[in-house]
Amino acid sequence: MMSSRDDKAAMILELLHRDCRCSLEQMATMLNLPVDEVAGIIDELEKKNVILGYGARINWDEANGSDVVTAYIELRVTPQRDLGYDRIAERIYQYPEVKAVSLMSGSYDFGITVEGKDIREVARFVSEHLAPMESVIGTATHFVLKRYKYDGVVCARPEKDEREVISL
Repeated sequence: MMSSRDDKAAMILELLHRDCRCSLEQMATMLNLPVDEVAGIIDELEKKNVILGYGARINWDEANGSDVVTAYIELRVTPQRDLGYDRIAERIYQYPEVKAVSLMSGSYDFGITVEGKDIREVARFVSEHLAPMESVIGTATHFVLKRYKYDGVVCARPEKDEREVISL
C-alpha cells in the first residue's frame, strides 16, 4: 500500500489523466487500495477544484465533419491599477471561443487559445473583442496548421512507404 494521501491522490490523478474512463474498481486494483478510498480521494479532489472536469482528447483533424480552427494568440497588455492582470484575464475567458488563457513570462503577457469554425471567425473575434480592449497594446495570432502531439498523445504518425525499390 502507498504511504500518504498525497501520494495516492497523485497516482489517481495520473491514472485519470491517462484515461478518464478508468473505473473506480480498475484504479483500486492498480493502486492496491479499497474502492471507497479511491472514490473518496476523487470526491475530495473535485471539491478542491483539482479535478476540473473529464473529457476525451480528440484529434479534430481526423474527426468526421468537424471544422475547427485553432489559433494561439499572444496578447500584450497594460495591467489595470489595483487589479493587475486578473481582471483582464477574467474578461477574456468569459468568451466561449476562448479555450485557454495563461499569464506568460517573456515578450507578451497572455497566451490565449481560441477556436472557431474558420480563420475569418477567429480573425473577427480578435479584431472585435480582443484588440479593442482598452488595456491591449498588441496582438499576434498564430494558426495551428497541423497537430503532431497534443496533451502528451501523438496525433499524426508518419505513414510508412510500402513501395519497393526498383533499380534499372
